[in-house]
Amino acid sequence: MSFSSFGNPSRRRFFGTAAFGIGALAGLDLGEPAWSAAGRTTDLVRLTWGLSGLNLIAKERGEFEKVLAEDGIKVEWLGPFPNHAPTLQAVTGGSADFSFGGSTTPALAAIIAGSPLVFTQFVVYEPRTTAIIAKDDSGINKIEDLVGKSVAVNRSGLGEFLLVAALEKHKVDRSAVKFVYLNPPDAAPALASGKVDAWSMWSPGVDIARLEYKAHDIFLEGRDLEFQIDYTSHLTTRKFATDNPALVRAVNDAFRAEGKWISENSKEAEYIAQKAGKYSDQVRDQFIAMNRQYRYFPVNDEKFLSELQRAADWLVARKVLPEPIKVTDHLAQL
Repeated sequence: MSFSSFGNPSRRRFFGTAAFGIGALAGLDLGEPAWSAAGRTTDLVRLTWGLSGLNLIAKERGEFEKVLAEDGIKVEWLGPFPNHAPTLQAVTGGSADFSFGGSTTPALAAIIAGSPLVFTQFVVYEPRTTAIIAKDDSGINKIEDLVGKSVAVNRSGLGEFLLVAALEKHKVDRSAVKFVYLNPPDAAPALASGKVDAWSMWSPGVDIARLEYKAHDIFLEGRDLEFQIDYTSHLTTRKFATDNPALVRAVNDAFRAEGKWISENSKEAEYIAQKAGKYSDQVRDQFIAMNRQYRYFPVNDEKFLSELQRAADWLVARKVLPEPIKVTDHLAQL
């Protein structure tokens, strides 16, 4: 069965391992808040956000907070974060409650490294626009041209997996290409200055770089990759999910409502994203034309989990992830 359309990191603890969670109550008494008996030990949720994506729009639009306020839940936004991995570290270290809805690959890497994280829900958004780009004057026009060249990627993330998949598809040995591990804020100037020859990146960074640095696609996920092996995900600690299942369900519902609104109001959503991201009208209009759609999958969706497990196995076989992992062992029990 094929996948549906939905660098080798060392085994180091690059994520902190201190578990976070508000202490579970030992028992109930008449002085306790009523919500503690209904699957909550707090009325505050701390959410991470970045300069793109659904969490940004949720933060800026304000309706997300109103939805949760109806359940007596207050939202605190923390950020901006450059990519998913630092939000996972924030959750593991106890300064945040949820990762910001990012790549499953660094999430799996963090769990393998010892972080006590569990998935709370998954998202598939289309079209898939992650791409490997090179500057127009680089002489790099196809994947085979990357031999002997350097490519910026985020370690164990969307950028690295796309480069691995592209090299495999075009039968280019990984050892023939230099993987340069950089987070997006450092990778963009590295491409602009010529310190790296190409960059594997997602929207909106790849779209901004393509325009500002006069670059072009040499591999586009939605066009050139026939299967999906990285998804969008939200995570919290196992303890937080165990202590607060009702709160986690409420946050999940609010995210789904936000995703539905964005899918139905893509033009307005892209204007909101542009204001925070501070990119050009040309990039914004490209996003509007994409009419991005969000689909959510709960942690008990067996078909989706089967696809994610296949993706994890693919990444392990290619040493993007350092060792096997069973996805179903790391799901919030809601």
